[in-house]
Amino acid sequence: MSVPETPAFIDFEASSLDLIASYPIEVGVCMPDGSLHSWLIAPHVLWRDWSESAEAIHGISLETLKREGRQIQDVAQELNALIKGPVYCDAWTFDSFWLHRLFRGARVEAAFTLESVSSILGAHQVQQWPEVRQQVIASLGLPVHRAANDALILQETWRRVSLGDAHQPLGLRTARR
Repeated sequence: MSVPETPAFIDFEASSLDLIASYPIEVGVCMPDGSLHSWLIAPHVLWRDWSESAEAIHGISLETLKREGRQIQDVAQELNALIKGPVYCDAWTFDSFWLHRLFRGARVEAAFTLESVSSILGAHQVQQWPEVRQQVIASLGLPVHRAANDALILQETWRRVSLGDAHQPLGLRTARR
């Protein structure tokens, strides 16, 4: 299964992998045209969870979030303004939790739907995904575990898997927020 045009992809980095206490600290979106958007997210006053092991993976400190993070209401509104229709992720359980936590904390309703990339892939494509993803990471040479980079990696992996092209790089246009 595939979609007729390139979809948008989203990725979150979080305070930890605890599906009760964690919260989103960064969100990145790769739009169909390849443009990237990302936001560091200032912790809501009720969000207290923090994992030093997660920080070691994504490299974003709590101090950086407090200093540079955007308010959750602003991030939610900007996501709603940017994304039209479905947006895809590769870790739906986690990403849907963090998306819900962001929008619930902001008291804003998401104007788009979050879907698993597996919903637009055939069985053979799902089997190819891990290997092609590793090829994409190697070919793009971007640090992983930063939300915008990971969203771009998702889109490029989808493109290569859906088109059957495991080696052609994607031209990039970036807009960071």
